[in-house]
Amino acid sequence: MPDSKSIKGVSIIGQLAGKVAVITGASSEKGIGSAIATRYAQEGASILLVAEGTVERLEQVQRECASLPGAGRIEYRVFDLAQRGAAERMIEEAARLFGRIDVLVNNAAIRAAYDFGDYTRDVFDKMIAVNLAAPFFASQAVLPIMRKQGGGRIINIASQMAKVTYSQRGLYGLTKAALVHLTKSIAYEVGHENIMVNSISPGPIRTQFTIDREAKDPGEWQRRVKSYVPIGRLGEPEEIADVAVFLASTKATFLQGEDICIDGGYTSH
Repeated sequence: MPDSKSIKGVSIIGQLAGKVAVITGASSEKGIGSAIATRYAQEGASILLVAEGTVERLEQVQRECASLPGAGRIEYRVFDLAQRGAAERMIEEAARLFGRIDVLVNNAAIRAAYDFGDYTRDVFDKMIAVNLAAPFFASQAVLPIMRKQGGGRIINIASQMAKVTYSQRGLYGLTKAALVHLTKSIAYEVGHENIMVNSISPGPIRTQFTIDREAKDPGEWQRRVKSYVPIGRLGEPEEIADVAVFLASTKATFLQGEDICIDGGYTSH
């Protein structure tokens, strides 16, 4: 029977109760992956948290998620998604642990800031491997499982840089634009099988990365944010997580092959 939560004596079944989710890049402090994991756990999901070589943070996120009322079973595994075959092994492990996979969230990504002309082949290969090849092969690997169980959800975390450009973001934007195209391609092919595939493109989000940048010069940082984000602030990881819950829930039944840009208006000008 699905887990439930009680608010003022009223029993409320979580939107993801009984569902199993795999979330990559789930260990970054104040990160989008960990925020999605927290919201999924709040909604009753069982989760496999995945990240590269960050056992302590994975354990912390696992404890935080498992402590939430109504949370399902929370496990974690370390996979280096830059390595060939790692994405497929991750899916195999999730299926072994839980017996099914209802939601795959391809969130793990790396960024590298270089002027065009200064990228090395090693940097190029690693960014393509993590940001594009891993979601590609994880999605391929999960399809037979979702088909067998009658459906599922694939959610790719892209970026506003898939739509616009910025200094030293050429390669990062390229991987994210390709990820959006991959989202639409898979959705077109598998939609008739009750497998919903969509992407989220976050704009400037208050992750630990941006918090650290702001700390170096808070005044200048605030000026810059207000100059390119019309609503005048950074987004919060939880604002991305709320949309990821919607896409994983039974409420998103006719949304297919879409990229939802959550950027405070960044790409509106």
